[in-house]
Order: sequence, then C-alpha cells, then structure tokens
Amino acid sequence: MRRRIVAGNWKMNKTPSEARELIETLKPLVGDEKDVDVVFCPPFVDIALAVELVKGTNIKIGAQNMYYEEKGAYTGEVAPEMLKDAGCEYVILGHSERRGYFGETNEQVNKKVLKAIEHGLKPIICVGEKLEQREQGITEDLVRMQVKIAMKDVKKEDAVNCVIAYEPIWAIGTGRTATNEQAEEVCGAIRKVLAEIFDQETADQIRVQYGGSVNAKNAADLFAMPDIDGGLVGGASLKADFADIVKA
Repeated sequence: MRRRIVAGNWKMNKTPSEARELIETLKPLVGDEKDVDVVFCPPFVDIALAVELVKGTNIKIGAQNMYYEEKGAYTGEVAPEMLKDAGCEYVILGHSERRGYFGETNEQVNKKVLKAIEHGLKPIICVGEKLEQREQGITEDLVRMQVKIAMKDVKKEDAVNCVIAYEPIWAIGTGRTATNEQAEEVCGAIRKVLAEIFDQETADQIRVQYGGSVNAKNAADLFAMPDIDGGLVGGASLKADFADIVKA
C-alpha cells in the first residue's frame, strides 16, 4: 500500500513573517498526521524558519527548485546541499512554471533529479500538458516522454523515493480541474511507463500525485482514484483549508 502524500507549493508567496503565521495556523491541524506525508514547500527565504517551526511535528519541508551543480558561479541559484543542510527533505522539480517562464528543458530536469537523489533529497517531479496538447490528443505521449527523460539513469532503489506529480497546465490556477477520470487516466499511464522503465513492482511503489486546482471540495474524489496517491496543491495550500485536503 502506497503512503499518501499531500504537498503544498506556496510558489512566490509568503514573507517570513507571513510564513510563520501560516505555519502556526496549520500546525495544529495537520502536524499530527500519521497516515499521510504532509509537505510544505515555501520560498527559499522561508525554508530555515519553516524547518524550525515544524520541529516536533510530522510535517516535512521541501523546496520549489534547485540547481544541478554542487557550487560555483551560478548567481541566484541554490545548490542541493544547501537545501539538505537547511533541513529540506523534498524538492519540486520541473514545475510547468519553471518550464514555461524560465525555459527549463526535460534534460535539465533529469540532471536535477539525479543531483537531488545524490544528496538524499526526494524529488517531486512535475509533468503535464498544455490545453492545446490535450486537444491534439497527445497528452499521454507527452507525459510519457517527460517521465522517461526525467527518470533516465535513475536506479530502481532510488526511484521508489521519487514522486511524480501530474499537473495539467490548463488546470493550474485556473479553477478548472481535470475530471477524476481524466486525472486517473494520465496517472495510470504514468505508472505504466514507470513499469516499462523499471518493473511493475517498482512502479507500484512510486507515488503519483495530481495537481491542478485541487481544493477541499474535490480532493476526496480525486484521491479515491486507484492511481492517485495525493496532491500537489497550489493556491489552496496558503490557507487553513489545506487541512481539509490533507484529511481527504
């Protein structure tokens, strides 16, 4: 039985003082969860504070991105060892906003995945299609390609610590959500390609999330689907309602 995981991607929101307020609000609501991995992914400037504030709870902290080099003249970037030393357990990689706004390629995502694993970080690897790609009927082809490249050279024993997050780009922050059946269809296809890359036993251990306007009203139905193991939550992770999604 795969353990469920609900991660909140705060994106570029919350100053340190605002982060403190949000965490203090959510801590009593989700901090004692034993059956679900709860992950907060705040901006870099909030990470050290967040790690300190969640001590003694079951909440884990993740970052929203990292670079694939150890150190050096890469102004503005953050190295994996910095995240690990700061107390991060997870890191989101390949989010559609990173791909779309900042030109991240599948190959760069793969480099980041390998480097995260090397440093003991658990990658949450984002994949998903644009609306026109869904309308062209190439969703499964595109997502299969993204997964295959992201997992290139990943060992089986490391793959089971990775999380794949299916986020249809047309559903992120739009209020539109994939139907339960649409989300399950793609998450099932992701598990199928993972079985092709590794084997069925490994694929059955890797957690697959859905993300894209997940909220307290639709979470339970989405998470009830057999191949959906939780959610990568955006806007709804910035308020107390996030607890309802975790409970779902």
